[in-house]
Amino acid sequence: MTGHRELVSMVAQGIEYVELYTTDLSAVLDYYISSLGFTRVATSADDSMKSVLLRQGKVQLIVTAGPGAAPFLDEHGDGIADIALNCDDVATVADRAAMTGARVHLTDAGHPVVTGFGGVSHTLLSTPASGKPEPPPGRDWWVSPTASVIPAGQIRLLDHVAICLQGGALAAHADFYLAAFGLSRYSSEYVAVGDQAMDSIVVRSPSGGVTFTLVAPDPAKNPGQLNQFLARNGGPGVQHLAFAVDHIIPAVREFRDRGVEFLSVPPGYYDMLAERLPALSAEIEDLRAYSVLTDRDEWGYLLQLFTRSPHERNTLFYEFIQRRGSQGFGTANIRALYEAVERDRLTASRTS
Repeated sequence: MTGHRELVSMVAQGIEYVELYTTDLSAVLDYYISSLGFTRVATSADDSMKSVLLRQGKVQLIVTAGPGAAPFLDEHGDGIADIALNCDDVATVADRAAMTGARVHLTDAGHPVVTGFGGVSHTLLSTPASGKPEPPPGRDWWVSPTASVIPAGQIRLLDHVAICLQGGALAAHADFYLAAFGLSRYSSEYVAVGDQAMDSIVVRSPSGGVTFTLVAPDPAKNPGQLNQFLARNGGPGVQHLAFAVDHIIPAVREFRDRGVEFLSVPPGYYDMLAERLPALSAEIEDLRAYSVLTDRDEWGYLLQLFTRSPHERNTLFYEFIQRRGSQGFGTANIRALYEAVERDRLTASRTS
């Protein structure tokens, strides 16, 4: 039993925060606060960077702008630059990452930062003793005296992070996340739509606190939306953040009223849903009205939908997900999502 506890302490336990770099701090903050309902908790600034810490539920998001972010922004545009991981034994996890060949450097405050994929890094932090979100160490934060530790809202937690990689790179990255951070392969899927196709591998920490969905285009097929993402993003990057909600219909209704734009779903999807999932037949018209996708696995049901990207390069977007027992990722919906994003991409190309 002691050996098991030691092994568990050497892996990533959770996502402490995600940090987004932007060229327009005001616009991005307005989207997260006014449209998605996040609360501004703290601010940090120096000569190089200004960062704002946002929270909703158990999600911590940092939005950063300034000269220090310029190299990332020049190459990738607005996007996630850091997915900070907390762990019980930071030094051991950093050593494991270095042994895989990853570059590891220390911040001025002494926290290890591990290179991940594209321009994205992983800052390693100790698991908070309180078990509650805290302002990330290493910055001089001014904390709002009225900020709640866990601000209420529709969003409860960060369900998973979807990462778009180059074709043929999935296995190597999945192996890296296992060797460096202890994230095991949870599932995999291959989806072909016409003459395009994508691969996916889901990796997850033993705690369930870190889940990455790795996706990549099949290089043997014609280029499609994932290739377009890689081109716009200047290489691999975070494709979307998936936020868990308790009740998806009222959440989507609120987000729509706040101005969030969602991807549409082919009408035929709902025509077939009653036959595929008869237990949800009474909910189908609401699901259709709000473009909510639905799937089930051996544990239960999953409801999800996706936003359009609010960012200039049309890369990063967002997912909302309600789990009714399901532990999967909407395998039957991957095709519908792919088709919806592809249709949105083609519409944008015709009007540009």
